[in-house]
Amino acid sequence: MESAHELGPARPNVWREAWSLLRRNADFRLFFLGQLISFGGDWFLIVALSGLVLRLTHSAALVTAVFVAYNLPYGIVSFVGGPLADRLDRRRLMIVTNVVMGALALGFFLVHTRSELWLVYVLAAGISAVSAIFEPAASAAVPNLVDPEDLAAANMLSGSAWGTMLAVGAGIGGLVVGAYGNDAGYLIDALSFFVAAALLLWVRRATSQARPEHEERPGLVEATREAVAYARRDHRVLALFAVRLGAGFAIGVVALLPVIAIRVFHAGDRGTGLLFGMRGVGSLIGPFLIRPMIRRDDQRRLFTAVVWTPAIFALLYVALAWMPGILLAGAAAIAAHLAGGAQWTLVTYSYQSMVPDRVLGRVFGFDGALITFTLSASNALCGWLAGVVGVRATMTGVGVVVALYAGLVWGLSRRLRRSIAATR
Repeated sequence: MESAHELGPARPNVWREAWSLLRRNADFRLFFLGQLISFGGDWFLIVALSGLVLRLTHSAALVTAVFVAYNLPYGIVSFVGGPLADRLDRRRLMIVTNVVMGALALGFFLVHTRSELWLVYVLAAGISAVSAIFEPAASAAVPNLVDPEDLAAANMLSGSAWGTMLAVGAGIGGLVVGAYGNDAGYLIDALSFFVAAALLLWVRRATSQARPEHEERPGLVEATREAVAYARRDHRVLALFAVRLGAGFAIGVVALLPVIAIRVFHAGDRGTGLLFGMRGVGSLIGPFLIRPMIRRDDQRRLFTAVVWTPAIFALLYVALAWMPGILLAGAAAIAAHLAGGAQWTLVTYSYQSMVPDRVLGRVFGFDGALITFTLSASNALCGWLAGVVGVRATMTGVGVVVALYAGLVWGLSRRLRRSIAATR
């Protein structure tokens, strides 16, 4: 008979489980609070920049280019960030990168005219690059900040942190930026990074497992090769990489939210804030809804959810595009990001529970690079297509492509699903 330690309760009380972890574990509580604050500041900034670029250029493509600037450098630097997360003290790495991102966010105060707009893309790219060092360290740190039986709850909370502050940051950000101007968004984002760094100073648990003194420290190229080699040995990880490619392409449509809010629904910055906020509500709830599926004894069901959630996400964005008003579009955004938030949590938990700590940062870095390159390409493609065939047609096309891709991955992973079932 399998133990309760392995399986946990069949139907966990997710709210009690989350509160218990935050109450018992001060180190994870500080880490989680830092995530909340930093994520909230990010969305104040994105609302401000989206409105600024659209007003200065009247170009949907240049708005989506802001998202490309936020994503493409992340994909490139992730190949460095992953190995650094396995070589250096992860806590110190997170503190330093938060401080650097806060300093870069202050640079947006220098942008006022169209001739200075290039600085938006440079600063956004800089924050993205530094974030690619922070994120693998943060993801790889979580299994060390909590006990093994709390890992599922920790992922549920971390996944919901992004959604919580997207809902709060984007929703309130739209109101604050609309009332006080773009500078308010820049300042709040910078302060959020500095506060997150200060909270991490108080974390006392080790953020990685002890390494033998004689252990070889591979260079960056060799470290990346080791992550790929590990995925080739463990086909579960390889399949997750394949799924993330489709997820990245699906998420590309999110860059069109400011365009559809302002141009289709004529709702201005407040409409942008509403749609991003509803996106956050879905991302907040999704990890809690999916928590009962996070069970070590049922990896096949978990894998099924991982494969199909990007398709569900993309098809719900098709529904969003054809809604008759901004409020119904917001409801569709909630539904779409229930699937998106669930998928993030399932994939993150899968990596953390399957991959050894010594290569976990590199796996997260490689995963981040894969999804970011696909997302950046999708952002650029969506921006261009929106100008050629329109926003609604673009979102519809992405939904169809992602659904077909999910079916392809499902078909190709048939042998893997059988092997997973056989090991139950």
